[in-house]
Amino acid sequence: MEKTYYKPEDLGKFGNIADWQPELAKKFFDYYGEVFKEGELSEREKALIALAVSHALQCPYCIDAYSTGSLEKGATEGQMMEALHVAAAIRGGASLVHGVQMMNKVKEVSM
Repeated sequence: MEKTYYKPEDLGKFGNIADWQPELAKKFFDYYGEVFKEGELSEREKALIALAVSHALQCPYCIDAYSTGSLEKGATEGQMMEALHVAAAIRGGASLVHGVQMMNKVKEVSM
C-alpha cells in the first residue's frame, strides 16, 4: 500500500476545523458559501476557477473537491483541462516575468 502525506479521506473532515475555533470557522464557511453562489459568474465558472487555482496552489484536497464540483456543475473534461492550462500559463508567466528582476540585478552588479 502506497503511503502519501495527503489522505483523501481527510477532505471529508474539513468541517472539523470548527472544533477548535468555531467562531472563525463559521465566518469562513459563511463567506465561502457566499462566494460560490451564483452571481455575476455562474456556479460552473466559479468551480472551474477554483479548479485552476487548486492546481496553481497544488492542493490535492482542492483538486479532488473541484474536479468533482466542476463535473457536478456541468463542466466538461475539455473545459476542466483548459482551465488547468490557463493556470499553468499564468503560473509559468509569473515565474518568467520575475526574470526581469534577475536581469536588472545582473546589470546592476555587472556595472
